[in-house]
Amino acid sequence: MALDPHLAGVLQQLAAANRKATAEGTPEEGRAGYLALTRGSLTPEQIVPVASVQDITVPGGAGPVAARIYRPEGAGPFPTVAYFHGGGYVIGNLDTHENMCREICRGARAVVVSVDYRLAPEHPFPAGIEDAVAAAQWVVAHAHELGGSATVAVAGDSAGGNFCAVVTQQLRDAGMALAAQFLIYPAVDHAAAEYASAEQNAKGYFLEAETMAWFYNHYAGGYADTLDPRLAPLQAPSLANLPPAVIVNAEFDPLRDQGAAYAQALRAAGGQAELIEGAGMIHGFFDMGRWSPGAQAIITHSIERFAALLETRAR
Repeated sequence: MALDPHLAGVLQQLAAANRKATAEGTPEEGRAGYLALTRGSLTPEQIVPVASVQDITVPGGAGPVAARIYRPEGAGPFPTVAYFHGGGYVIGNLDTHENMCREICRGARAVVVSVDYRLAPEHPFPAGIEDAVAAAQWVVAHAHELGGSATVAVAGDSAGGNFCAVVTQQLRDAGMALAAQFLIYPAVDHAAAEYASAEQNAKGYFLEAETMAWFYNHYAGGYADTLDPRLAPLQAPSLANLPPAVIVNAEFDPLRDQGAAYAQALRAAGGQAELIEGAGMIHGFFDMGRWSPGAQAIITHSIERFAALLETRAR
């Protein structure tokens, strides 16, 4: 399928703005630019309404980290979802992904706990994933206090999708079962294989190979074992007994084939994985529904499938 015309227009506008490439700047510049593109570009009417939003702290790997709770309208208890934002382990925060969390909260009728894990390069691997694991364990233990039910899942996009995959494996090994995982264009296999999508979509589609290398070098460039399953969860010794997954891909995304490979590997290990192919989409489209009706349709459908999975797991 051709690139979605509305997203093509977004890419053209970004190119015309002559913004400094993320890989050419500092992490601080990257963070500011990402915030401006996400939360900073929203009008008040575009903010998805939810019943309430509450800022808290939750345990991390080396002390408390900030988190934000989104609660849906209506009477609970609701499924509870720990959310890990994307941004290449270097950029992104609670604000950049606020509308995505609101959308999941409203569409899946779930309590969403967004976790502000530590970022590289100030806190390189494994700091961020240690925060994610500790926060997920806390959410499982405190779901009822948060207004949620015993149905606890994880969700995340890009680097956050990587964290979701790792968290499910770590909690499985710790004897803590999760109900589901919602992986949105996840990075799950950094260095083990060559994927066609990485070459096909290396440049010109928002997330570029140069930027991915910049992210990885800041996060784990000094770590020798690139096949550590905490970095590359597809390389875990076992993918058995993991929670069922909904995995969302984007056609014009360097990470596309990684997500598809992870879905296939989960199925091969006896698990359940639904792969939603985002035809015509680019990396990051899950926050671009306000600009593209096609993106919004896939966002809505994906969240509906996640909601259906949560419902079946609650029975």
